[in-house]
Amino acid sequence: MDLILHAGDATRAVVLDELARYAPVAAVIGNNDREDVAAWGARETAELDIAGNSVALIHDAGPARARPGRMHRRFPDASVVIFGHSHIPMDLASEDDEVRLVNPGSPTWKRRQPYPTYAIIEFGRRVDVEIKALA
Repeated sequence: MDLILHAGDATRAVVLDELARYAPVAAVIGNNDREDVAAWGARETAELDIAGNSVALIHDAGPARARPGRMHRRFPDASVVIFGHSHIPMDLASEDDEVRLVNPGSPTWKRRQPYPTYAIIEFGRRVDVEIKALA
């Protein structure tokens, strides 16, 4: 089953409505989102079971320093935490494999990145992450 996970900064609910035309959407609120995004149903965090994987979704995962431990403490059951805010794409497994951190970047607001990006994540026995650039 396809599912769109949005890590915040959709800015307007109409963006989430458009995405929902293609697949179900789970979204969290970003610091650039207007009130209609919360009215749409986005929350501060979301915790989902996807193909037997515990997945957490949050916009701001805080500073890079100590992020894996902080996210593991905040979401102790999650094997994957997907976040946004920095718009810096990354796929990082913690040294002790407690949690995998994924930031898909942004397909629309690349900030200081060379390209806008998004991620395709396949959940199953393994979790495969591919960060794709829109060139």
